[in-house]
Amino acid sequence: MKKTIITLVLLCAFTIVQAQSVHPWQELFDEMTTLDDIGQEGWEETFDVLCQLEQHPLNINTATREQLEQIPFLSAQQTEDIQAYIYQYGAMKSLGELAMIPSIDYQTRRLLNYFVFAAEPEKKETLSWSDVWKYGKHEILLSTQVPFYERKGDQDGYLGGRVAHSLRYRFSRGDRVSVGLVADQDAGEPFFTKDNPWGYDFYSFYINLKRLGRLRQLTVGRYRIAAGMGLVINNDFGFSKLSALSTLGTPADHIRPHASRSDRDYLQGAAATVAVSRRMEVSAFLSYRGIDATLTDGGQAISTILRTGYHRTTTETAKKNNCHELLAGGMVRYRSGAFHVGAVAAYDAFSLPLRPNTDLAYQRHNPEGKTFFHAGVNYGYTAHRLTVSGETAINDKGRIATLNTVSYRPSWALTLMALQRYYAPGYKSMHANSYSEGSNVQNEVGIMAGVKWIPDAHFTLTAYTDYAHFPEPRYLATREASNAWDNLIQGAYHGEHFTATARYRLHYRQRDYTVYNDIRKENEVKGLDAQTEHRVRLTAGYNDNRWKCLTQADMTYSQWQQNSFGWMVSQTLSAALGTRFRIDASAGYFHTDDYDSRIYAYDTGTLYQFSFPTYDGEGIRYSLLVRADISSHLLLIARVQSVNYFDRSAIGTGLQMIDRSSKTDLQLQLRIRL
Repeated sequence: MKKTIITLVLLCAFTIVQAQSVHPWQELFDEMTTLDDIGQEGWEETFDVLCQLEQHPLNINTATREQLEQIPFLSAQQTEDIQAYIYQYGAMKSLGELAMIPSIDYQTRRLLNYFVFAAEPEKKETLSWSDVWKYGKHEILLSTQVPFYERKGDQDGYLGGRVAHSLRYRFSRGDRVSVGLVADQDAGEPFFTKDNPWGYDFYSFYINLKRLGRLRQLTVGRYRIAAGMGLVINNDFGFSKLSALSTLGTPADHIRPHASRSDRDYLQGAAATVAVSRRMEVSAFLSYRGIDATLTDGGQAISTILRTGYHRTTTETAKKNNCHELLAGGMVRYRSGAFHVGAVAAYDAFSLPLRPNTDLAYQRHNPEGKTFFHAGVNYGYTAHRLTVSGETAINDKGRIATLNTVSYRPSWALTLMALQRYYAPGYKSMHANSYSEGSNVQNEVGIMAGVKWIPDAHFTLTAYTDYAHFPEPRYLATREASNAWDNLIQGAYHGEHFTATARYRLHYRQRDYTVYNDIRKENEVKGLDAQTEHRVRLTAGYNDNRWKCLTQADMTYSQWQQNSFGWMVSQTLSAALGTRFRIDASAGYFHTDDYDSRIYAYDTGTLYQFSFPTYDGEGIRYSLLVRADISSHLLLIARVQSVNYFDRSAIGTGLQMIDRSSKTDLQLQLRIRL
């Protein structure tokens, strides 16, 4: 009790002042999605897309439809209405004109302010290569993270030092020419030694050219692709249930340079989009890259494809690029008025055959073999009140996946939406990423219904119910078919200075019920049991453009085999000291019975840094960030973050174990613009 009182006093002491954080849009975007809904990997890619847009915003008056479609929270209707408004009334003088577009609600307008700007369109001119270097802009970003603790692997096991660091370089001439280089080193990986004689463990490079006559885009190096509804290929950003209500299941066809530190699912080679006519575009892509894998059968087959990107130990290093993947394909998109239709095909080949462990029932339908082929057709219709979109795909085994959405606006204040999907157990594309309950485009049948109501400019009510059936065994439900049912209701108020949100989520899913066998000394699966999870989030904030504070309370109640309860209260604050300095502070106290009642909480980080950890047990987390805009060319950010647990003497397991009850990190970041 004494610890709790001390912690609450510390939280109150933190209630100083806060202005905008490093990513001020995060609070707004968090209302439109949930991390555990789309998974950490999908969220990281979405986060990266928004970070890139934040640092290099679009001129809304010259942005193409394809560029607007890359903004994850815009619907097809909103994209259409923005372009129609500019066509009818001319260039926007300010973003305040967005209020004249009925489909752009107050929350979306606030978000757009961070990613677009309104300026007079530049005169069309031929790209002069002699001017590219002369007028181009350079940006260098140096980042490092220094831990004030030792992991077990730092003493014996890891091949490199404790400090993580990265480098980003970007050269750009407007939005038509960009060149980028990313170099990243995780903590524990060797640097200019052993298996990394060239320094960093991960390098990523790209050249991106746009609008060269009929050549709409050419990307050489590493890149990402989104096609249709993501049933064949989408390694760009994730789909969540809340964001589906905002974007209304918008399909997207685009190619984007891979400019992040993520070592997962990027493509490597070349991709191009050509305008065949005013209404039709054709894209082609070719990728060949090394991948990490766990091998079996004496190194003759792939058991598991690894996506961690870690090469800290001898075992992890031995799996680095130990096999290769070739991916080739193309996309066609045709648009005529309110209708659009597209097609995508992809051929995937591995240097070694995939051989999953089919003795495990939930791996019975995993891809097996060396070559795979997937093709799909996507379609849509966007009208004044009605939006219909979908995609149907098939693989070389004749297995089908289909996703279809329909939304209707009886009025500008009310949107109704329904989403149906069927993913056959035998359908599985390695690069697919779309709307799902089970995190895979495979073995799922479901339907979702949602409503979004905006009774006035400041209040939004969102709700959905989603039912999913898994006809074959899956991970954590390994014996038979299972079901899941997800429900959410959220209200959000945004006033001139005051904001408040309330969210309740009820999630039901069936999973293995296990009993410990004393004779065999292991857990035995006895059948399925229902896990019911209740999550509540309440937030209240104040912002008068000089300072800002945000208070957040999270609660979780899980019912499965035994009841588990957890809660967390957080305070986020910040102050702008003149025009060049800003201080951000946050603190939170958490108390959960166990991991089942864990709490998800976003941590304000430095530029391009994603941090969305989970907390269980009892403890306090806190951070302090100082940002100094020394000049228009130089930015320095320093952040200290710490977690102190009250219920344990060690943190983590294995080589990641820290032999103490707290851990503290220092992040430093320097950005130079020339």
